[in-house]
Amino acid sequence: MAAMLRQFNLSVPIVLLTILALMTLRVPVILLDLAFTFNIALAVVVLLVSVYARRPLDFAAFPTILLVVTLLRLALNVASTRVVLLEGHAGGASAGQVIQSFGEVVVGGNYVVGLVVFIILVIINFVVVTKGAGRISEVSARFTLDAMPGKQMAIDADLNSGIIDQDEARIRREDVSAEADFYGSMDGASKFVRGDAVAGILILLINILGGFAIGMAQHGLPFSVALENYTLLTIGDGLVAQIPSLLLSTAAAMMVTRVSGESDMRDQVMNQMFLDPRALGVAAGILIILGLIPGMPHFVFLGLGGAAAYGAWRISQRQAPQTPSDSATDGEVELQEETEPDLGWDDLSPVDPLGLEVGYRLIPLVDSKQTGDLLKRIRGVRKKLSQELGFLIPTVHIRDNLDLLPNSYRVTLMGVTIAEADIYPDKWLAIDPGETFGKLDGIPGQDPAFGLDAIWIEEAQKEHAQTLGYTVVDASTVVATHLNRLLQEHAYELLGHDETQQLLDALGDISPKLVEQLIPGSCSLSDFVNILQQLLQEKIPIRDIRTIGQAVVTAAAQSATPEQRLATVRHALGRLIVHNIYGNAPSLDVITLEPELEQLLMQARGTETTAASIEPGLAERLQESVASAVDRQEIAGKPAVLLVSNALRVLLARFVRASRHLVHVLAYEEIPDNKQITVVSTIGGGT
Repeated sequence: MAAMLRQFNLSVPIVLLTILALMTLRVPVILLDLAFTFNIALAVVVLLVSVYARRPLDFAAFPTILLVVTLLRLALNVASTRVVLLEGHAGGASAGQVIQSFGEVVVGGNYVVGLVVFIILVIINFVVVTKGAGRISEVSARFTLDAMPGKQMAIDADLNSGIIDQDEARIRREDVSAEADFYGSMDGASKFVRGDAVAGILILLINILGGFAIGMAQHGLPFSVALENYTLLTIGDGLVAQIPSLLLSTAAAMMVTRVSGESDMRDQVMNQMFLDPRALGVAAGILIILGLIPGMPHFVFLGLGGAAAYGAWRISQRQAPQTPSDSATDGEVELQEETEPDLGWDDLSPVDPLGLEVGYRLIPLVDSKQTGDLLKRIRGVRKKLSQELGFLIPTVHIRDNLDLLPNSYRVTLMGVTIAEADIYPDKWLAIDPGETFGKLDGIPGQDPAFGLDAIWIEEAQKEHAQTLGYTVVDASTVVATHLNRLLQEHAYELLGHDETQQLLDALGDISPKLVEQLIPGSCSLSDFVNILQQLLQEKIPIRDIRTIGQAVVTAAAQSATPEQRLATVRHALGRLIVHNIYGNAPSLDVITLEPELEQLLMQARGTETTAASIEPGLAERLQESVASAVDRQEIAGKPAVLLVSNALRVLLARFVRASRHLVHVLAYEEIPDNKQITVVSTIGGGT
């Protein structure tokens, strides 16, 4: 039976038919009792699932379930109303034992008390729980939708910095979308609960008035008997419906008020309310003082105060630091003879290729025992860059440094500091991308990776900052993104002979003849390392090591100089170079040199010289012209590419790299034949 329901997907139609049958057909009393009991049990299950859910999205089906349960309860109200009005003149269990029990046992058979209890439950449900939950759902839905662009930008930033991969980014994007859908649905679902509370009041009035009319007019019951029978049954029916309604309203309020986390509601409440023993201790003192006042119930206040004091003592005992006992008692300290050997080469620690030093307040970020995730993020950065660049990025050695300021960190390369910054581990960095819609209260600062203006804010301001257009990241992401940018800039310095040999060993597994001809036949290992470093220095990945090796062998056969050998390699990688800059665009917007300026630079070049041989006045004018052209390309949202002859490419590449302009210098020979060139700007020596 269950397999057939799953195969034909009949569960939902059966539930809808059941609801329709309860509304239209006369239901036997025994089935009505079962339905009421099932309704109460279902409400309890929904409430407990809401309590144990770690985050709202763990119970994303709650709005739909709330609608179905509300319709079921209203259908039961219709069915019970029919039974009460038809059989209520007989009193007792004529409307079922569940309704009779709630009418007699719960309210003691007193319809006035029952009416008061019913009104109180309606007030609690309608005025307190439902209204508050509805307001929270409305605000949460609005702020969640407003924060979606900022959250998407944060996901993209983590993906670009290598902190997460494509699969995790897709999952996080789906969570963001599902979260917006959930709170939007909860905003509408809260209206179901409010409407259900109003319907309960109207059904109660209709049952009482209808019962009087039927009991006195059709069955000839005295006023007092009709009042007692129909009122008790109606109140019992109302209580049977209102108690599950209150449970579901409470579940809805819990879902929209809770904060996502790795623990359920019980753990969150216990950890946050009873983590500090001072709260219980002060409460215990107040209760004990009240218990000592003459005329107060001493047993209750003193007993509860003592229990609170005991709880505070137990919490403080659990949090007390455990001091390890000394292995030797006083007076038994042994004096060891100084027999330490002399210093040796093993006592000299090698310089770390990559190092990260942190102040003492940043230690929790790198301590996995304190839920620090910076190590995981750094591994993600290394993995992403290694895949992109084509060689294994060395391990980042992390250590604490008491000489640093508490909130500072320092990145070292070969033992030399290349960057420093200050962060706040307990705050979030709201980065201004240039288009924000308001100001934030916090500590002004800068994004260490890109130098953008930013503000360190509290976690409670995170969603508000995202709605204003800020990109909000935590402290670990700030460090990981900064490290990612530094590794990209200094990747060529991380590639040495050992790393190159490992690349050649891997190439030898697939092209052994090429490796045999390459080293040492075509060039030495040092020359090959130099070629790879120059490629990395100009942001060209070396993943295609086979093509690079073939190009070096080809250049060696032509007795090329080192500069010509590099040009041959770049020509072989032309498709990759252009794709990394332009993507799949068929037309390439480039910047070129005027013929007169090109002649001047050729004269300055002479033989293999550096950019410093350019006449200072000409170099200054050239720098200004390049900066102006780059600015125009940035405004147009396009990459800045300077296209020159092969003889000038190395000279100008060194020049723009020294001037810190973000411009790619390509040679005409590096442009693939299937690409069309569009000259958008021309640089002259006199401008």
